[in-house]
Amino acid sequence: MKNLTAEILAAQNIVLTTHKQADGDGLGAQMALFYALSKFGKKVKVINIDSTPKKYHFMPGIHDTQIYEKDPVLKSKYDLALVFDTNDERMIQPLFNELKSAGTKILFIDHHPALKNGPTPGGHSYIQTSAASTGEIAYNLIKELGILLDEKIAICLYTSIVFDTQLFRYVRSSPQSHLICAELLKFKFDPLLVHQNLLSQQSVEKMRFISQALQSIEYHFDQQFALIKIQKSELEKNGLDIDDSRDVIDMIMNIKTLQAAALIREDSADNHKVSFRSKGSYRVLEIAEKLGGGGHPAAAGAFCVGDYNQLKSKILHEFKLLLDGHKKTGS
Repeated sequence: MKNLTAEILAAQNIVLTTHKQADGDGLGAQMALFYALSKFGKKVKVINIDSTPKKYHFMPGIHDTQIYEKDPVLKSKYDLALVFDTNDERMIQPLFNELKSAGTKILFIDHHPALKNGPTPGGHSYIQTSAASTGEIAYNLIKELGILLDEKIAICLYTSIVFDTQLFRYVRSSPQSHLICAELLKFKFDPLLVHQNLLSQQSVEKMRFISQALQSIEYHFDQQFALIKIQKSELEKNGLDIDDSRDVIDMIMNIKTLQAAALIREDSADNHKVSFRSKGSYRVLEIAEKLGGGGHPAAAGAFCVGDYNQLKSKILHEFKLLLDGHKKTGS
C-alpha cells in the first residue's frame, strides 16, 4: 500500500479505468478515487472501455466518464493509470496497449487472485484477495492518502461494497465490509436508493426474459451442475442490455442440488461470455483460466471465441474432471 500511495503522490495526471462490461464494484471504486484524488489536487480522468449499464446511472459523476470504444483517443498524457477490479490486461484492451505505448505507468488495484495462466500485474500493483470487494481496498487507499471522506466518495464506496458482497451475503468471514459501511452511512446519502438500483429494479421485460431463460437450464452429473445459454436475440427482443443477464446465474445457484453452474451468453456470432459459480467445494476458477479468463475460486468467467457446442462440451469435460478429482480426494 505504501508503494502504491507513493506512485500516486508522484503522479500529477492520472487516468482511472476498470474492466470491460463494468460492474458496481469496479465503477464504485474508481469513482470514489476520482473524487478523492480530485480533492487532493490531482488531474484525474475516468476512461472506461464500454458504456455504463443503466442501473449505475444514479452514481455521481458517472455520466462524465469517457467511453473508449466510442471515443478511442487519449486526449492527454497520463503519468499513471489505475485499473480497478481486475489484474488482467486483456480486460482493458485496447486501452491497455495505448496507455502502454504512451509511456503511462499502469497499476492494478484488485481483489481477484493473480492469474496462473496469462498476463500478471507488475510494479507496485496492489492485489488483496482477502478483501470482499475492490471498494474495501479503495477505502483503505483513501485513508492511507489521508483524504477525508465526503458524501460523493461515500456513496461510491458503498455501491462497490454492497454490489460485490450482494448486500453483505459474501463478506469472507470478516467484519471489514460492515465496519467500513458503518462509517460511510454517517454521510448524507440514501442507502435504500443504492439497494434499489443495484438489486430491486426489475422491469416487466426483465422478468419476462428471466422466465424464458430459466426454461433453458440443462442439468448434468446428477443435477450437481447446471448450464444455461442466453442468446443475444433474447436480450434484444426484450429491450435489455448485456448487464441484465448478469444475475441469472446467481438465481439458479439457489437450487438445492447444484454444486456449480455455468452461464454462456452469446455476445455476437461465435463470441461468448461464460460465467461460472460454485458453492465453494469446486474451484470453477480453474475452468475459467483454461478458457482464458479469471476471477475468484467460486465465481469466475471468461470471454471465448468459437462454436457454442464445442465450448459447451469443453465446459462439461472440465467440470467432470473437477468432479472426479473431488471424489478421489474426498474434499
